[in-house]
Amino acid sequence: MLDIFINTFRVLLRKKGRTLLTLAGIAVGIASVIVINTVSRCGSEAVSGEIDGLGMGGIIISLEKPSARLGSTERELIQSLPYVEYAMPLVFETTDAYIRNEKSEVYLWGIDKSAKDVISLKLENGRFINSGDISSASKVCMIDSAFAKKSFGTVKAAGKTITLHSGSTSSEYTVAGVIRTGSGLLQNVMGSYMPAFVYLPYTTMQNNLGSSNFTQIAVRLADGVDNARAGKNIISALERETGMKGAYTYSDLAQQKENIGNIIGIFTAVLSAIGMISLLVAGLSIMNVMLVSVTEQTKIIGIKKALGASRSMVVLEFLFEAVILTLTGGIIGAAAGIVLSAVGAAMLGLTWTLGIDIIIHTLIFSIAVGVVFGIYPALKAARLRPVDALRNC
Repeated sequence: MLDIFINTFRVLLRKKGRTLLTLAGIAVGIASVIVINTVSRCGSEAVSGEIDGLGMGGIIISLEKPSARLGSTERELIQSLPYVEYAMPLVFETTDAYIRNEKSEVYLWGIDKSAKDVISLKLENGRFINSGDISSASKVCMIDSAFAKKSFGTVKAAGKTITLHSGSTSSEYTVAGVIRTGSGLLQNVMGSYMPAFVYLPYTTMQNNLGSSNFTQIAVRLADGVDNARAGKNIISALERETGMKGAYTYSDLAQQKENIGNIIGIFTAVLSAIGMISLLVAGLSIMNVMLVSVTEQTKIIGIKKALGASRSMVVLEFLFEAVILTLTGGIIGAAAGIVLSAVGAAMLGLTWTLGIDIIIHTLIFSIAVGVVFGIYPALKAARLRPVDALRNC
């Protein structure tokens, strides 16, 4: 076995250029699979945590019929249910904001003082909207940190003013606080593509829109409560109270999170398949290299068989050469994949975690590629008759 090992390395080192190119092909395939899977896993975990931080582990109650009402009475009913921790009114509007004559599209959210508990708002400057702002329908707002940096050049924007068009009026609002939602990942990654979030007291938005209704009610449930069952029970309670069947509906945000995770999983699988194809291409190059190696070593094979080498020994020697190529290339690719995935995760603001299972699976696959694509050249070498091999040299 030691002789086979030494001879294999001697053959590989004799053709350094060919060996390095083959190793590079395998390494690229392995590295791409590891980078894709690791970054996708980190991204999936980050998005899942971000969604939980945004309060999307609960449910949203909405109107199914325009004639129905979703107001303070309905919110109090939902809040009184034993499995509900918070029931927060939401009033929503897409509009424009003006700062220093610069126009920006924003999402206006009318919230109450429990928002920081339901959607995990983290204060970076100033204060939260409080009960006094709610009761007096104050013209104050909270803005996200990305919007503050873009508009004012700093997150310390509390006390500054912003003009918002809400309903049919345009008014100046004082920035009460600057906040960050969740970890800020979605804003960091998609900040150039999605409008900024601006939060007002829900009573202020109701006055602007001339309506006492809510757009939705965000519900955070107690730990261990099943979302689907709780949603159905809340709808039943509302229907009993109002006497209106089919007037309300709920969205299970935990299910939405699962759907997003499934989409990321499919996306990862497709990209991983592409990486695996590159490994198969590298496998074909290994087969080509091994066939050339058989041709080059025809005389040596003939001498070995004339001296009593068995077919199994010849097969083993050539298979060993293929496995050494794929395993070495796999180790190089795995190391490169770990480094590149860590760099990629850092650039995207993700928490990098090493997936040992991914590395093990890709290395096993690379060895399997070496065996599959090395078996034909090995068998071809083993079938050579000593007389024919020596005659053709």
